[in-house]
Order: sequence, then structure tokens, then C-alpha cells
Amino acid sequence: MTRYLSSLPLALLVLASAACVPRAVPPAPVAPPPPAPVAPSPAPAPTPVADWQDWPWTPGAWRYVRDATGTHASYGVTRQAPAAELRCDRAARAVLLSRPGSNPAPFTIRTSAATRSVPTQVVAAAVPQVVARFAIDDRLLDAMAFTRGRFTVEQADSTPLVLPPWAEVGRVIEDCRG
Repeated sequence: MTRYLSSLPLALLVLASAACVPRAVPPAPVAPPPPAPVAPSPAPAPTPVADWQDWPWTPGAWRYVRDATGTHASYGVTRQAPAAELRCDRAARAVLLSRPGSNPAPFTIRTSAATRSVPTQVVAAAVPQVVARFAIDDRLLDAMAFTRGRFTVEQADSTPLVLPPWAEVGRVIEDCRG
């Protein structure tokens, strides 16, 4: 035991010297630098909807008019500049569908029940019109009046018209059929 007692001062000396050594303090965590400012990227263009039955309506509303020349329904934001017009030509026993423009390309009419290309002609006026003529018993007229949700009037190099099948469409057709 004396042997252990003689080494006791040495052990105390080692412990005392270890107590005098300052503890190493870990460095404070360094925050990462803020990210460099990035210019906002432009919003992606909306993806065109593939199914025409999901296209939004062309802005506007149908307006029905009965006057000395017969009945017609115009569609658009204003009466002065309609995007489309459906007119009864009782003398010719025909229904005319027109839109402003000077492109003689045919219209493609799409409804929930039918799709058909119809010939057109350009009519010179203060505002030139592209006109398609339908016999009053043409079943495409019925398809336009009774389509589910919308019908379209499409023409090469022109914005498609997406029109609601409101009552004005059917009224003009029925007025023309007498």
C-alpha cells in the first residue's frame, strides 16, 4: 500500500495539471451565406387545352333582334362589333352564319353531335364579313342549337369562336323555318 501512497502525489499532480488546461471550445456554427438573388423567371405560358369542349367561351353574349329584315342573333361584347351573327334570310330559305373578316377559307363547325366543314364567301361591307349559308333544314343548325355547352366556328388563320348554344340560336333557326 505504501507503494500506492507514494504514487498518490504524482497522480494528484497529473490531475491538477489537467484541470489547469483550458477546455477547447468548439467554434460557433457558421451560417451559410444567403443565396444570390435570382431574377424571377417568367410564368410559363398556359398549356392549350386539347379538348375543344373545355375551351372558354369567346367573350360576349347573344342578342336576339326582330326587325323589318327578319330575325337575327349577334354574339359579342358590343352590338356594334359582333364576333358572330346568325341571320334568317326568309326569302332565300336559308340561315346565314357570319363573322368579321376577309378570309374565304371554309368554317369548321364543331358541336357535341357533329363536326363539319362548310364553304364560305366574303361579303364586302364597311366591315367585311365571311358568311356561311345553311339550308333551313340543315341538321348542323339543330346540332348548333342543341349542343352540350358550346359550339365552335373555326377558320384557318383566325381565332376560333367558342359560342354558347343559348336560346337565341334556336329562336333564329325556328323563326326561319316558320
